Amino acid sequence: MIRSPGPPGTLLRSVVWRSLAAQGSDYCSLWQMAQGWLLKGTAVAVLTDGRPMLADYEIHCDRLWHTRRVAVECVMAAATRSVNLTVDSPGEWLSSGEELSRLRECIDTDLAVTPATNTLPIRRLSLEIGQCRDGFAAWLKFPDLTLEILSQRYTRLDVDRYLYQSGSGFSAELVVDDLGLVAFYPGGWERMATL
Repeated sequence: MIRSPGPPGTLLRSVVWRSLAAQGSDYCSLWQMAQGWLLKGTAVAVLTDGRPMLADYEIHCDRLWHTRRVAVECVMAAATRSVNLTVDSPGEWLSSGEELSRLRECIDTDLAVTPATNTLPIRRLSLEIGQCRDGFAAWLKFPDLTLEILSQRYTRLDVDRYLYQSGSGFSAELVVDDLGLVAFYPGGWERMATL
């Protein structure tokens, strides 16, 4: 399990989501820290082939919601895989000190096991109603923890609604709360509890 050193900061909100696409759930907390923001969670899922999976994640962002560090640990039975990424400057993604030049265009990270990562561009872009922005995310797929580049577009439809579109032709209208955390993601996620 991923553990952050020292006190994490001020807890703003904790949520539990239920997956509508697969059997599973995600517990996530949003923390405000001296250096910026932290999304920290645990996702539990049953894969399409029936295998159970547990994934712990931490996403550290600066004050402007730029991804600075991503740590993921995925457990399936006795097998554990992990990914640790850092973003030292815009477009400079590193893994174990080696630059991942193929991710140069990416601004955000997108973890396939949680809707928490939709919060990153929603907060970073601060769109007005009717505005839209395109960008690229480093998409981490589970359970193999492979990285792909995913083009994304966010359009703000209302105070609490965004149209999310990805380069694969996928689109969904997201309902979010006042902190930009997903409340409802049609076909994807539904918030079951919040504190």
